[in-house]
Amino acid sequence: MTPPATPANPAPAGGGPEGKDAGNGDARGASVIVNAIAVLRSFTADEPMLGVTEIASRVGLHKSTVSRILATFEQEHLVERDPDTRRFRLGLGLIAVAGPLLAELEERRVAYPVLRELTERTGETSALMVWNGNESMCVEQISSRQQVKHTAPLGARYNTALSASVQIFLAAEQPERVSALLRSGTITLPGLDDHSVKAYVQRLQEVSKRGWAINYGETSIEEVGIAAPVYDHRGDIVASVLIPAPKFRVSPDTLESLGEACASAAKEVTQRLGGVAPKERRSA
Repeated sequence: MTPPATPANPAPAGGGPEGKDAGNGDARGASVIVNAIAVLRSFTADEPMLGVTEIASRVGLHKSTVSRILATFEQEHLVERDPDTRRFRLGLGLIAVAGPLLAELEERRVAYPVLRELTERTGETSALMVWNGNESMCVEQISSRQQVKHTAPLGARYNTALSASVQIFLAAEQPERVSALLRSGTITLPGLDDHSVKAYVQRLQEVSKRGWAINYGETSIEEVGIAAPVYDHRGDIVASVLIPAPKFRVSPDTLESLGEACASAAKEVTQRLGGVAPKERRSA
């Protein structure tokens, strides 16, 4: 067998663009990016303002590292610093980054007028959620006009198993996949054990039969969440319509009417997308 050719000018061990230093450089570069993303993700709808120490504690980085990342983000308007408290919030520059993606989301464009009508009809906030594989994320929202209301801010992410929109997306998964997500902690379920996993899978089957999911104060004692699936032309779930509402306004009778309104809105978005629910697809 002919031996492999030897480079004409081999780089010294551990040096040059093909050597060890280049590999380390790539690894360091990737690490910097991962750290920067972690800093951005430390901001949440519940805690939109954070200080350097708080962020450093959350992401496990030294404060000086976090300060350098934030300084760069501030220059690019990805974060803003409050002049009084010196704490940071996400900046408007992120809208410019996310804008092209949001504009291309067909589900968002199609759903907007339906969500407006749903909010007018129910008096409650309505939102459109999409799934990224392990989280439900809000990409559109029409806020309730009522003084006391609940919202799902744009970009808000949910990975709790009892969240209504998470139930909708997981109801489309195979039980084995659902079990794996729960047991790995990717999706959180209180009191996780064999019995609770089995009961949760059963709950998802009931969600599929009913056509909408309920979170009646299970993740927040003051809030109710109702969600229904949106399908594409293949009959796959591509989004969910969500109604978050204060629990004190939602009686059992109101819950049923909100569920029907949510399912009706999701069906309209599905039709506008040219989608079809699995049952409709089988009977066609």
